[in-house]
Amino acid sequence: MHPACALIVWLAAVLGVQFVGYTGLVTLLLGVFVLAPPSSGRWLAYVRRARWLLLTLWLILAYNTPGEAWQDWPWAPTYEGIADATLQAARLLAMLACLAWLFVKVGHEGMVGGLWTLLRPFRVLGLDIERLVVRLSLVLENLQTIPETGAWRQMLAVDPVLPGGSEVLHLEVLPWTGSDTLVVVLAGISLMGAVLF
Repeated sequence: MHPACALIVWLAAVLGVQFVGYTGLVTLLLGVFVLAPPSSGRWLAYVRRARWLLLTLWLILAYNTPGEAWQDWPWAPTYEGIADATLQAARLLAMLACLAWLFVKVGHEGMVGGLWTLLRPFRVLGLDIERLVVRLSLVLENLQTIPETGAWRQMLAVDPVLPGGSEVLHLEVLPWTGSDTLVVVLAGISLMGAVLF
């Protein structure tokens, strides 16, 4: 699969997740873990890193959605809020699974090549895609390393010692095949199905 095709499939999945319920989310998770079993370990690491975000999202939605209070306690979240918060947290978990699949499927260099392929048509608008791809590559590289405890203090120091990025960026451009086109069409149909149904 071409890296740009994998990026399109990932984007379609992330957009489609917003329109499906629990059945669709479970189907997507099973599909991710069957198609790329190594992504489950990476997904668990992402979930661990996002645990506070998940908890905060759940609490905000559970307490800010109007409705009937749970157990009729005045300080409790609403039934509707609990339902909405749980669904949104499940959607975020599915999006993290899609991200884990993408990194397992294409890796860092494939991601850079896919971004290069997808952004190349924007050159006609005067966009400096080389600079954008290099910056995105550095961000993706930093996402792969787990920061040390208290690293944020070092970044705020007067003379911070920051880790350097790669000196050379390797870009491998792969040919687009007919199967890539078929996969993109299927991803588009799946997205339309998720939106319409």
